[in-house]
Amino acid sequence: MVVLILFLALLVIMIWVWRMVNWVWIRPRKIEKYFRKQGLNGHPYRTLYGDTKEMAKLTKQAKLKPMKLTDDILTRVLPFYHYTLNKYGNNCFTWIGPEPRIFVMEPELIKEIVMNNNIFKKPKPTPLVQLLVSGISSYEDQKWAKHRKILNTAFYAEKLKCMVPAMHKSCEDMMNKWEILICNKNKSCELDVHPYFEDLTSDVISRTAFGSSYQEGMKIFHLQKELAELTRQAFQSVYIPGWRFLPTRRNRRMKGIDNELKDTLRKIVNKRDRSMNLGETQEDLLGILLKSNMKEIQQNGSKFGMTTDEVIEECKVFYFAGQETSSNLLVWTMVLLSVHQNWQTRAREEVQQVFQNNNPDFEGLNRLKIVTMILNEVLRLYPPAPYFLRKANQETKLGKMNIPREVILMIPTIFIHHNEELWGDDVKEFKPDRFFQGIAKATKDKLCFLPFSWGPRICIGNNFAMMETKIALAMILQRFEFELSPSYTHAPTYVVTLQPQCGAHLILKKL
Repeated sequence: MVVLILFLALLVIMIWVWRMVNWVWIRPRKIEKYFRKQGLNGHPYRTLYGDTKEMAKLTKQAKLKPMKLTDDILTRVLPFYHYTLNKYGNNCFTWIGPEPRIFVMEPELIKEIVMNNNIFKKPKPTPLVQLLVSGISSYEDQKWAKHRKILNTAFYAEKLKCMVPAMHKSCEDMMNKWEILICNKNKSCELDVHPYFEDLTSDVISRTAFGSSYQEGMKIFHLQKELAELTRQAFQSVYIPGWRFLPTRRNRRMKGIDNELKDTLRKIVNKRDRSMNLGETQEDLLGILLKSNMKEIQQNGSKFGMTTDEVIEECKVFYFAGQETSSNLLVWTMVLLSVHQNWQTRAREEVQQVFQNNNPDFEGLNRLKIVTMILNEVLRLYPPAPYFLRKANQETKLGKMNIPREVILMIPTIFIHHNEELWGDDVKEFKPDRFFQGIAKATKDKLCFLPFSWGPRICIGNNFAMMETKIALAMILQRFEFELSPSYTHAPTYVVTLQPQCGAHLILKKL
């Protein structure tokens, strides 16, 4: 018996060692050789670490100093990827540890990837990354379809229309603070608008998702902000299976934050469940989600609905994605309109023409053509997510490339948005009028504008984010004019989303 146990133990160890050797050495070397035969180029594979050390080094160097005031931001936001694409061209690959990533820059191939959800799937995030955001963003196949069906009802136009008053209230609260500061500073004041927009979008998502005020949602906001930075650090490290179980400081803190988030959200969800059982309903995102989930369970059975834990994960997605996307879009829009005063004036004139001095209404938002052009151009130059990934679920062919199973394909949104061949020689310039005749004309019917991804898995909250941003920007333009402060420091940086590292210091004047 002892001999048998020892034999089995030895066998398990040998299998584990073989898998590690294959993962760290044999498979990467085999794939690299396979790629190079097809004409793909990239850095030679370095055992275990791949390109992660060089990536971390260049990122750290880029963050040490700001850049001149320009929209040509690639060298600072993703310096290693910029270096790789410049060195090897569009047909290249890079290494995140032992895992290769192939850059895909051609619009036709991107369209094939995002439309073919059976073959090209979202990579399953590492367990530590899943702590930040899971839910519908990480699901596939039937589970994704089930969650998408239940969640879709919360983002119908008639539901979004009901959320406009909550957005008005959040914007009013923020601008009242600005007016007090301006009064105290005699007609104008300098402030960093970035934290105000973070507070604003957290307040909006708190009210529209949970019916609560920002004060109740503040804990969730700060916990997720800290978790986002820890996740960014995890992105730049080699993921080793089992590493998350080690009690490192980062692992302990990430798990601690996750527990706090789940406890807070569970209390909110349970409280709402009790209210619904008493016949009380609320038309916020959580209320609509729970109502849609209950209807699905009643009609088709419990396996077609979400569990409480799954509802909590979707709440985390609401909070993180809803807050990050809108706050970053607003901050870069304010920066660019501060630089390009003519576009600020044109946007303000349009807002006055459509709404006069009234709060923006849902129907009027669709008549804001100039504002929409501006926001599209901001999303082109400063997309919230600089890239997204897909994994080949099976061995397949993509264009002229043969893609092995499990290989990651990287669609570098920000590089595609800044590609001169796709957008013309003015690609680095802020020119909203390129969208004058719509996105299709601006892109010449090519798939090269992807701020919210594209295809079946396009961001479910993109209309929510655009509505929120238009309302906030319109209300700001009605009451303030703004310009860059002499102390403004241009330092766009990637921390899960594209953010201003040194804030956004503007001078505000009351109209």
